[in-house]
Amino acid sequence: MMAIANYQEGLLERLKDSGYATEYLNEALKEESQEVFMLALRDVAKARGISLVAKETDLNRETLYRMLSEKGNPNLSSLNKLLNSLGLILTIRSKENAA
Repeated sequence: MMAIANYQEGLLERLKDSGYATEYLNEALKEESQEVFMLALRDVAKARGISLVAKETDLNRETLYRMLSEKGNPNLSSLNKLLNSLGLILTIRSKENAA
């Protein structure tokens, strides 16, 4: 159990870096699973601090945890509020430009 706790602590520390968080979320998107992406987004929010993110997004903690669950299905405005509070933006690009 100690190894898992150490891994989680290390992950959350690395996710404080916006570049690392961006890559982490992009890799989660490649899985083409909403559940995987929502859990990855929850990790990034945890690294920032759920209470702080809730305050910045004007969402209560319970709503935020529900939104970031495996079955979470946030609307676009809530997702944008969350990403904005994490210093991230949602972008779209063509497949031709995808690497």
